[in-house]
Amino acid sequence: MKILTAKTSLPTWLSTVPDGWLRGFDIDRPGRDGSLGWNPNFSPMASNYTPVEQTDSLPHCRVLVLNKNWQAVNIVGVRRAFSLLWQDHARIINTKSGDFSPLDAAEWIQYSDVEKDGPEEDYIHTIRLKILIPKVMLLRSYDRLPISEIKFNRENVFIRDNYTCQYTGKRCKASDLTLDHVIPRERGGRTSWENIVTCRRDINSLKANRLPYEAGLKLIRKPVRPKWRPFSAVVASSNIEREWEHFLPVERSAT
Repeated sequence: MKILTAKTSLPTWLSTVPDGWLRGFDIDRPGRDGSLGWNPNFSPMASNYTPVEQTDSLPHCRVLVLNKNWQAVNIVGVRRAFSLLWQDHARIINTKSGDFSPLDAAEWIQYSDVEKDGPEEDYIHTIRLKILIPKVMLLRSYDRLPISEIKFNRENVFIRDNYTCQYTGKRCKASDLTLDHVIPRERGGRTSWENIVTCRRDINSLKANRLPYEAGLKLIRKPVRPKWRPFSAVVASSNIEREWEHFLPVERSAT
């Protein structure tokens, strides 16, 4: 292992790892995205805390990041995930054990050594070790939950309405749904969160350019502008890993 300068404050877990085990995976040399250098003032939710493009030497995997209150706040790549782990800003949630116990870097290295012959597992390699790529990480100190308005689009309206027709209350596949202007555009209705609802295609055809009461319909709830954290919107429109489902309350469309 490379020797760091005496002025650098080392994470405590390093003292439990045998010398040379991490040779070939330099924790003290900044990577192409600037995330691998050891920095005691590193902020896990700084402006550059975003998923990074993977280099050719790293697997293309995604890791879910939780704040210390176990709330999902981001998805990161392999390089960023191991930067958080090496610098002791996060622990790994063991989703394989079933008890979701948090493991620090040394404990995860030991666990990886025991499980190294597991089928279809993703690893990073050092000269001496194969280290499992985690699925979920828990930040040690960050407890905030970034809140912001979500982008107005078709998919996010479906998510807001839980893939449920707002006139019949029936949950449907996305392919069976469309968007409806509660107040038709021909009558001055706006294309906005407050005037657009999820609607079954056949109901939309029935309603046509009429107001709901004119078509014998009634909204099951008033449409409102959602206030979700941006992360929820990202996850809702992506493929969710099986190991993430315990930590994500996002509803999917009916199948």
